[in-house]
Order: sequence, then C-alpha cells, then structure tokens
Amino acid sequence: MTTKDVWGIYAEDIRHFILSKVKNSVITEDILQETFIKVHTKLHTLKDEDKLKSWLFSIARYTILDYFRERKKELPVDDLEVASEPETHQHSEQDCLRGIIKSLPKKYRDPLFLSDIKGLKQQEVANQLHLSLPTVKSQIQRARKQIAQGFMDCCGFKMNEDGHLVGEIQDKADCKVCH
Repeated sequence: MTTKDVWGIYAEDIRHFILSKVKNSVITEDILQETFIKVHTKLHTLKDEDKLKSWLFSIARYTILDYFRERKKELPVDDLEVASEPETHQHSEQDCLRGIIKSLPKKYRDPLFLSDIKGLKQQEVANQLHLSLPTVKSQIQRARKQIAQGFMDCCGFKMNEDGHLVGEIQDKADCKVCH
C-alpha cells in the first residue's frame, strides 16, 4: 500500500479527528500534512496492515501533542487516549527529512506535499493551488533541491557523480535539523 492509497482511504477520518482536537481548520491542515509526512517516511516499517488504521491515528495523536507541546499549550492527555508507553526513538533519515520539509517555505512545502506525498499530478496541484503549471513544477523542483541541500548541510551527505545523495546519518546531537 502506498501513501497515496492510505491518504485516499483515511485522510478525511484523520482530518476530522484532528479538527475535533484543535478546533481550527488551518491548524488542522498543517497537522494533517505533518501526520502524512510521518506516514510517508515510516510506512515501510509497518509490518501488519491490519493495524494500519490504529497506527495512523497514533501518529495523528502524537503529532497533535507535538503541536501543543511546541506552543506550550495544554491539552488533556485523556482527550487523545495516548498509550502510556513512551515511544522509543532512534535518529533516522526520516527524522531529518521531516525537519527539512518542515523548514521549507510554505510556497515550496505545499506543492511538494500535494505532489509527492498526496500523489496528485502536478497539473492537479496547480489547479488546487491556483497557480500555473510551470510555477508548480518549479516550486516542486526547488523544494526537492532544498531537501537534498538540507541533507548535505545537516547530515553531511554528499552528492555523487550520478546526482544521488550518499552518506550516513549523524548522531542526533550532531544533526542541525533534528537535535
């Protein structure tokens, strides 16, 4: 199952769940995007597709909690039915990718999200954002270049002769995006 498939099946349910907790449609869309960035980067780690729905809602819960924690706002933990087990967390390329995508300017992040995560064709992205197709293509390309540059700046990756990023993820303490 691809991220696009997951989006098609569950995005509306997750959007309603998030909206019920944050009570703001703009914030809901931001948290929904962040949730699906996490889903996109971690989908390959899901072993049992029967647990997909509960896994998605767990990601949404933690993303909502992160939102409130970052803004020093209180949200009752009971309201999110969060499991008491703390999540074990190892630093990974996905963590860096999430941080790099979050740091992209909105004009690049939104087209990239719609195209590469939501799976829309670039013309559909242009229509949805009320932009010309060449503008959207340019913004997506710039976003991808900024992501590559982010990995080089943050994690010490290098670009090889074939134009592919190569390297190893640094310790979290050394990472300029994730620490």
